[in-house]
Amino acid sequence: MDTVATATEDAGREQPWADLGLKADEYQQIRQILGRRPTSSELAMYSVMWSEHCSYKSSKVHLKQFSEIPQETPVGKMLAGIGENAGVLDIGQGYAVTFKVESHNHPSYVEPYQGAATGVGGIVRDILAMGARPVAVMDPLRFGPLDADDTHRVLPGIVAGVGGYGNCLGLPNIGGEAVFDETYLGNPLVNALCIGVLRHEDLHLAKASGAGNQVILYGARTGGDGIGGVSVLASETFDADGPAKRPSVQVGDPFMEKLLIECTLEIFAAGLVAGIQDLGGAGLSCATSELASAGDGGMHVELDKVPLRDSTLAPEEILMSESQERMMAVVEPDDVAAFLAICAKWEVEAVVIGEVTDTGRLHIDWHGERVVDVPPRSVAHDGPTYHRPFARPAWQDALQADAAEALARPSTGDELRDTLLRLVASPNLCDKSWITDQYDRYVRGDTVLSQPSDSGMIRVDDRTNLGVSVSTDCNGRFAKLDPYTGAQLALAESYRNVATGGAVPLAISDCLNFGSPEDPDVMWQFAEACRGLKDACLELGIPVTGGNVSLYNQTGETAILPTPVVAVLGVIEDVTRRTPSAWSAAGETVVLLGESREELSGSEWAHVVHGHLGGLPPRVDLAAERSLAELLHEAVGLVTSAHDLSDGGLAQTLAEAGMRHDVGVSVRLPGDAFLGLFAESAARCVVTVAPGDLERLTALAARHEVPLAVLGETGGSDLVVEGEFSVPLAEVRAAWTATLPAVLG
Repeated sequence: MDTVATATEDAGREQPWADLGLKADEYQQIRQILGRRPTSSELAMYSVMWSEHCSYKSSKVHLKQFSEIPQETPVGKMLAGIGENAGVLDIGQGYAVTFKVESHNHPSYVEPYQGAATGVGGIVRDILAMGARPVAVMDPLRFGPLDADDTHRVLPGIVAGVGGYGNCLGLPNIGGEAVFDETYLGNPLVNALCIGVLRHEDLHLAKASGAGNQVILYGARTGGDGIGGVSVLASETFDADGPAKRPSVQVGDPFMEKLLIECTLEIFAAGLVAGIQDLGGAGLSCATSELASAGDGGMHVELDKVPLRDSTLAPEEILMSESQERMMAVVEPDDVAAFLAICAKWEVEAVVIGEVTDTGRLHIDWHGERVVDVPPRSVAHDGPTYHRPFARPAWQDALQADAAEALARPSTGDELRDTLLRLVASPNLCDKSWITDQYDRYVRGDTVLSQPSDSGMIRVDDRTNLGVSVSTDCNGRFAKLDPYTGAQLALAESYRNVATGGAVPLAISDCLNFGSPEDPDVMWQFAEACRGLKDACLELGIPVTGGNVSLYNQTGETAILPTPVVAVLGVIEDVTRRTPSAWSAAGETVVLLGESREELSGSEWAHVVHGHLGGLPPRVDLAAERSLAELLHEAVGLVTSAHDLSDGGLAQTLAEAGMRHDVGVSVRLPGDAFLGLFAESAARCVVTVAPGDLERLTALAARHEVPLAVLGETGGSDLVVEGEFSVPLAEVRAAWTATLPAVLG
């Protein structure tokens, strides 16, 4: 066994630092911190905690600018933000909501079902650790081309994993995306979001304070799954006689997690927790070092007390294991018996494995021998910081000069009709119910809006009908054309989707998915996206509550489209007065709010019809987005429906809104009908009003300085563009619904 004593005595012993993903200078930095070589257990801890996934060593120099954004929301203060397990927002009436989005991309490529399932489980525990009851999940997904063999391998498993884990937990899946692009082939993106609800006084933070307080590990037993999942598979380098490779993808047990949730919430209600942390990426290495670092700075752990599923695990492997469904709590000595009793009631195994100390050190023993003696902050927070080189790519100017506005366009009514049918059937715009029908959207009984509405909405209080709305969005093609603008467009669309339902946007969480940070082109995209989000949040007056960075999403020289997924959460005072995303009655007036421009670059039309990507993305006008959102909030009860315009333009919005309740629409488009139907200008939505209410809406739009154009009226069974074409909604629906079942079965 490699102890601190032996590490001091044989300083020259060779160690597998490179196999564990560490660089030579990082290994030397560890030796300088400790004043000796690390033990194998310490090396394991530093390697996983200093990995890109855990330490954000390539991204934190850019992420720090988010701290410049005021930590106030339009309705209250942020109770917890960046640096905690998840952001927590005051939503009024003594309630708070916590939400966060994270990635589980690489594990989901290796083992689609378990990778996606444990992505859901991990984000749920982040929310639970804040003191909240998880109430809903969402999953933004990205895949390679729909007809690619590897898409057929990963997509069914990922969708089944998301649905299987969330459904077993009894959490409704209320939104997300499924986007297809060739750059995601070999690099699917599985981003998972969870929303939780708590009272202000129930907030809990991840810190270990109070010398003598006990450290309790509870939940599932620790196994060999997930070892090195956030860095590399290298357990065999520790001990040639031990087990060979362990699986790098965690294995989930949603029924254990359900017990863990209920057990933890009862423990919170009994007031038995002084600090708490979930065990996700980096497992015990993360939980022990982060709790100690955020508290009084000292902790002593007896690692041999950790309950194991596999008795052959070495201490290094126990520290690196990412076995799921585990939590760590700091409990005052007098409360330990009550804590353990609640765990026993829920049949959740719990063991005291250590205590908080005032030493300022993290001490971990294995059968009486010290295997870890480190300053916890050096593991959890003071890892390397890289100022990676970045520069605007040499190819960016040529890409932006190749505008889609120059491409051949349909010119006749028949051609416009055929284009609409082709687009609604395209993988990115088609019906996604093949995916979403595998998710339970209504369990718990508080789902107000879900797929295919613009946003998901959950009732928080069944007495007052207070609720929250969430949307996730990103157009990676826009971000490729201009990552600064593309990130802002992702935020703007998510912000707009929340507003169409009648909610007030409050804050964002982001999941920044990019290629290799060692490529200056990719780092420039990342830096520009961060700058764009910061500037947009400042202008809109909403904070960043936290999020996730996923890098190295790249196959050879091919990086994914830069994909800064942005989740916006909003609050609505009365969910019974929300605005639906589609009209349901004939005879209503159809109105376009916002300014339309000739903006086709990066559009679905250019992508589907021409296989083209080039030019500049649509213009961002955040003042217009805010004015539109304020109008939509004030128009609750006046407008009978509201649907944003984004991918596919007006044509897609009219098709989706008409098909929802099989009520047709007839519109008159001023100017170029093609641009009116397929351009993708931002800050726009379509609303409907009773004919007698048009004057009130017109006055409201004028007061908010939002352009308004009357398009036509609802009714009949066709989608009609006067003077151009008419197509039965039944034909539109047949095209829209056929795509995924035809390919996936």
